[in-house]
Amino acid sequence: MSQDTVSLDLGEDYPELRDSIRRICARYPLDYWAKLEETSGYPSEFVAELTEGGFLAALVPEEYGGAGLPLRAAAVILEEINANGCQASPAHAQMYIMGTLLRHGTEEQKQKYLPEIAAGTLRLQAFGVTEPTTGSDTTQLKTRAVRDGDHYVIDGQKVFTSRALYSDLMLLLARTTPLDQVAKKTDGISVFLIDLREARGNGIDIRPIRALMNHNTTEVFIENLRVPASALVGQEGKGFRYILDGMNAERILVASECVGDGRYMVKRAVEYAGERVVFGRPIGANQGVQFPIARAHVELEAADLMARKAAALFDGGRPCGAEANMAKHLAAEATWQAADTALQTFGGFGYASEYGIERKWRECRIYQTAPISTNLVLAYVGQHVLGLPRSY
Repeated sequence: MSQDTVSLDLGEDYPELRDSIRRICARYPLDYWAKLEETSGYPSEFVAELTEGGFLAALVPEEYGGAGLPLRAAAVILEEINANGCQASPAHAQMYIMGTLLRHGTEEQKQKYLPEIAAGTLRLQAFGVTEPTTGSDTTQLKTRAVRDGDHYVIDGQKVFTSRALYSDLMLLLARTTPLDQVAKKTDGISVFLIDLREARGNGIDIRPIRALMNHNTTEVFIENLRVPASALVGQEGKGFRYILDGMNAERILVASECVGDGRYMVKRAVEYAGERVVFGRPIGANQGVQFPIARAHVELEAADLMARKAAALFDGGRPCGAEANMAKHLAAEATWQAADTALQTFGGFGYASEYGIERKWRECRIYQTAPISTNLVLAYVGQHVLGLPRSY
C-alpha cells in the first residue's frame, strides 16, 4: 500500500462492539436520562456498566490491563452510545485524556495509574484547561505551579471542567514559567496529574455550574495546592505540546459522538414523520418535512466518512490535524442540522420532555462550541490547510 493510501471500513465496522453497546443502552431508556436532568445527576450506573464491560479501557494497552484497540474502535463505542439515545460525554474524556499519560508519563506513573483506570477502580474524567479569562487562548492561562523542593505549589482557577466531581484524577495544565520569561508563548506550560481524592478540601474547591444541558460541569478553585513533583507528566515546560498530541484524538472521538447523536435524531424524525398523520396523510409525505430529514442524513454520512478517514490516519501514525478538525466541523454542523430538523418534525411534542427530543437537541448544540468552536476550526483550515494569513 502506498504512503498516500489509507484503508477505510465503509460498512458497519466493529459489529460485536456495536451490539454490546446497544444491549447496554436498551437498559437505560429516556426516563433514566430525564430523571438525571431533574437532579443534575451523574449516570453512575450507566458508566459502571461501560467500565465493567471494558469499553472505557478500549485504548489502554493490553500490558496495562486494557483492550489495546485502535482509535476507530473507541470512536464506534461513543458513536453507538449516542445513536441509541444515551449520552457518551459523562465517560468519553477518559479515552483521550489517558493518551497524555500513556505517551508522556513515566513508566512508574503508567504502572501506578493505567491498570486501575482500566479496571475502573480509578476514574480519570476531568481535564483542567479552560480558564475564565483566557478561554481558547491556552497559552495565556494564569494558573501557576511553582517548584518548592520535592513539591509544586499550584494556584489558579479553571472553568467548564466537566465531571470533576465524579473523577478521582484530573489532568491539570499550569504555567511553570511566566509568559514574559519564555521565548515562545507555548513554552513554560506543564501538565500535572492531580489526585482529587487528596486535593479536594486541601487546596482544591470544586463547584458545579448549571448549564444548558446536564454535563456535570464545574469550576475549580486552586489555592496553595501542594502536589509531589512526581505528579508532573513529562518534562516541565513542555505541556502544551503534550496536550496537542491528544487534541486530534479528542476531535475524532467527539466527531463520532456527533454522528451518533445525529443518527439518533434522524431515526426519531423518520419514525415520527412516518407515523404522524395530519390532513389525512403522514407528515413525512410532505416535502417540507421529508427533505430536511433527507438532507440531515446526507450530511451525516459525509461527516462519518471524514471521521473514519481521520481515525484511519491517526491509527496509521500519519498526520491528521486537518482531517480531525474537518471531521469535528462537519459532524457538528450535520448533527445540529439533524437535531433542529427532528425538533421541527415533532412540532409541539418536540418540546415535551417525555419524548427526549429537546434533551438531545440541547446536547447537540454544544458541539458548535466545544471542545473546539466551529470558527476556530475554520481558522485552522484557512491558515494551515489553505495557506491564508493567520487570523488569530
